Amino acid sequence: MERIPRALTIAGSDPSGGAGLQADLKTFTALGVYGMSAVTSVTVQNTERVVYAKELPPELVYDQIKVVAEDIGIDAAKTGMLSGEEVILAVAKAVRDFKIDRLIVDTVLRSKSGYSLLKDEAIRVLVKELFPHALLITPNIPEAEVLCGDRLVKLRDIELCAKKLLSMGPRGVLIKGGHMEGDKAIDVLYTGGDEFHYFVGDRVRTKNLHGTGCTLSAAITALLAKGYEFYEAIKKAKDYVQGAIENSLPLGKGHGPLNHMWNIKGCVEDF
Repeated sequence: MERIPRALTIAGSDPSGGAGLQADLKTFTALGVYGMSAVTSVTVQNTERVVYAKELPPELVYDQIKVVAEDIGIDAAKTGMLSGEEVILAVAKAVRDFKIDRLIVDTVLRSKSGYSLLKDEAIRVLVKELFPHALLITPNIPEAEVLCGDRLVKLRDIELCAKKLLSMGPRGVLIKGGHMEGDKAIDVLYTGGDEFHYFVGDRVRTKNLHGTGCTLSAAITALLAKGYEFYEAIKKAKDYVQGAIENSLPLGKGHGPLNHMWNIKGCVEDF
């Protein structure tokens, strides 16, 4: 029997289905990967706002990872919303204990509506405990500004910040440029040395972008689980997300979700 690729998301729950572990699991499925989840927090949110969130006990988060790692196995994993220090410590311990080598850390700090999804005092713990285990971290511009302590206005600012972030321990840094001005969205990948890689995409004029960061990190995770080489996984993930944005869904009164199933025959027509 052909090996089934397995991916785990360690993230918060979004009842609207556009972001968080729901978006991750949809992405895993759309890219042909068996998806598993460890819930870190339960949020009350919709397309307009996050009302509030409830963090789960750290031992419960650890045990969720433990049981799937020991039974099914994990080819690649990603983190999303981690909420607080104790949860981060529990996740870091699980990553070490179960030797999760292909780990994508999506540095989720705030929701699109501005709700804090990671306590300020926990950012230092995230950097210290999880960054050194990460194959890749994927901050957007506002998150990178918080992590680097600098304003990112020009492409050179992003490059310098990427270098600073790499020195914090991850093996790769992908700073997402969707918040920059211009007709093109430029993501910057840095893995060391003097060379940067740029992923340039056409900016889609839509408000329906809820869960874009979750979806990109999940797509990279899925493709790594399938055995794709690092750079190729990011490139293919970017193409997948571009299509999901171009076919995004006008649902709700706020920022609608992406269409995670756009690449599956019949799904776009059905919507």
